[in-house]
Amino acid sequence: MKQEKFETLHPIPGKTNKKIDIEKYHYIKQHIIAILSENTFTHTDLMEELYKRIHHEFDGGVQWYGEIVKLDLEARKLIFRTKEKPEKYRLV
Repeated sequence: MKQEKFETLHPIPGKTNKKIDIEKYHYIKQHIIAILSENTFTHTDLMEELYKRIHHEFDGGVQWYGEIVKLDLEARKLIFRTKEKPEKYRLV
């Protein structure tokens, strides 16, 4: 049976959108939102925390899917990057 796909968005106009498995999208989204509800994180720390939480139960590249979903959440204005250095991510 063919998996249903979800077309993600990219926060930079003109960048390529990705089509990923909808169940993987929602799984990663749920975890990114849970992580960011606890604190702000740098990109590296966010991806490391995501990996730590789900790598043992997720079928696929955690960081690759994490990056695609993170970009989509930015494009949908659910999360944003702070202007401080280093940049950090937080919920809107």
